[in-house]
Formats: sequence, structure tokens, C-alpha cells
Amino acid sequence: MAVADKIKAFLKIKGKDTAALAEHLHISKQALSNKYYRDSFSAEDLIKIADFLKCDLAFIDNMDRVNFDLCDIKDGE
Repeated sequence: MAVADKIKAFLKIKGKDTAALAEHLHISKQALSNKYYRDSFSAEDLIKIADFLKCDLAFIDNMDRVNFDLCDIKDGE
């Protein structure tokens, strides 16, 4: 399943819509639509989406877990 499809599915589970996500990302709905179409989300996008959805973005390997959050985004952005 593409990342874009996973994001759409999780938006639905959380009762959020694409317009609210675009606003949270500070981009237009068309720009978000293009990201969905191209399945092209940056690491920064994914961190911000996880923040919007109030969930964790992490690498998980057996019992090891590395979480990513807004602190991982470079200053000035």
C-alpha cells in the first residue's frame, strides 16, 4: 500500500479531512493532492502529519524503537 493511501486511511480513522491536513501543512489543497498523486511525502511532511493525527512516526525493529517528532525538523522552517 502506498504511503498516500495509508495517510488517507488514517485520516479517515481519526475523523480528519484533507483540507484540515493541508492547512496544518501550510500548503494548498491542490499541493496536497499532488503529493497524494505522486506519493511524494518528505520526512518533514510525515512528521507534521503524525503531529496532526496525534500519532507516532517511528522506526521499529524487534524491541528497538526510534520516534520522530517536530523537534527533528530543522529550525527556520
